[in-house]
Amino acid sequence: MEKFISVFDMFKIGVGPSSSHTLGPWRAAKQVITRVSEWTDITNIKALHVYLYGSLAKTGKGHGTDTAVLMGLLGEDPVTTDTSLINQKVQTIKENNTIHLDGLHAIHFDYKEHLVFLKDKSLPYHPNAMQFVIELKDTVKTYTYYSVGGGFIETEQSEDGQDLGKLIEDKKEENVEVPFNFFSTNDLIHWCIKTGLPISDIVKENEKQIHTEQALGEGLDRLWKTMSDCIFKGVHAEGILPGGLQVRRRAFDLNAKLLNNQFEPANSVEAWMQQIQQGGNDFTYILDWVSCFALAVNEENASFGRVVTAPTNGAAGVIPAVLMYAINFCNKGSQQDIHRFLLTANAIGILFKNGATISAAMGGCQAEIGVSSAMAAAGLTELLGGNQRQVLMAGEIAMEHHLGLTCDPVGGLVQIPCIERNTMGAIKAITAAQLALQSKPDYALVSLDKVIHTMWNTAMDMNVKYKETADGGLAIQIPIGLAEC
Repeated sequence: MEKFISVFDMFKIGVGPSSSHTLGPWRAAKQVITRVSEWTDITNIKALHVYLYGSLAKTGKGHGTDTAVLMGLLGEDPVTTDTSLINQKVQTIKENNTIHLDGLHAIHFDYKEHLVFLKDKSLPYHPNAMQFVIELKDTVKTYTYYSVGGGFIETEQSEDGQDLGKLIEDKKEENVEVPFNFFSTNDLIHWCIKTGLPISDIVKENEKQIHTEQALGEGLDRLWKTMSDCIFKGVHAEGILPGGLQVRRRAFDLNAKLLNNQFEPANSVEAWMQQIQQGGNDFTYILDWVSCFALAVNEENASFGRVVTAPTNGAAGVIPAVLMYAINFCNKGSQQDIHRFLLTANAIGILFKNGATISAAMGGCQAEIGVSSAMAAAGLTELLGGNQRQVLMAGEIAMEHHLGLTCDPVGGLVQIPCIERNTMGAIKAITAAQLALQSKPDYALVSLDKVIHTMWNTAMDMNVKYKETADGGLAIQIPIGLAEC
């Protein structure tokens, strides 16, 4: 059943490289310790085994699923953890064969024995499944979780008798009543016509049922600050990405080339953006910057950096790149503009999450880059003066030209082709917005609802080897040694 999805559910601050394979498992591991501690002291835990299934098992090493699970069991928060210490903390667990649950209770934990990748086994509900088997002093409890994309997690009834059914994370706002609930574009347009409000304000009024206007604004500011900080950090980091593919960072060199080494290194995002804006509005200059913005985010994502799911980690560069484009080259940098962009994009994300999927393990890369491109196109169209129907048309155009896009990560890493795909998604979003602004939606033969339905049907027909398993496509076109890194 569809439930209310907040902008802060769709856009989550977390750690790369994958929302479904890193952030979701991290949250699940952290939540399972919390659930156990609610009915017994965690010092009663004697042992713990983790089993990863399906796509989590097949590409988990490359996506850092094992690292994420260990960090969650330690009680670390992906929003606030010091990302520079992640590798050190994981290595300490491996070397000492000990893990401190929630940072408090030490138990024996042999990484190779207690964290198992079951590559030939799957659970029926979703390809991204994991089980936590917890041995207590007098009983054994099993908790099953599914990471369903975008950092969203669901869990089954556990053996402790708690009938949780299917629970999306630990949200308290699932059954909140909002004034303008919508599950289709027809619903959304109905509310826009009835109220005269733009899509961003429809979403804003819904958000105000669970957040004060001040808290909403502060939260949106925090999202954009995290996004822009990620871009800024990414363009100033050079070297080779971790994982064994020897992928070289490109945002650093591109940033230096575009600025033509004529400025002193900027000490803030704002100062850096001023440097960018002094370069003019040449088409190729703008095109290169959009690519640079997207590359920067996803290179940070590939390095266990802090990013915002938009709506996933693998597609985290599209929306920030398009919004940075709007700020630097379209004079749309006010706080209100940024809020409107994110709220409008969220509306489109809601439609795809409820009507199809935002999980590459379920729908291929069309569910990640395709959805992010549609979200970005919609947000940009509203900022540039498009009406509600043009906003939805932009989302439709962007997704229509991502239909069937497969997820075939080389080496199971979120690097090839994932990083470049963010640049493609961003450019398509800008093109879709421009097309929509120059079109009359009444003449369009394809609606956003039809594209969402088509995307879901395509996902169901897609061969499983193209759904984040690294069993097909580009993933099998390289030497075996790299594919198993």
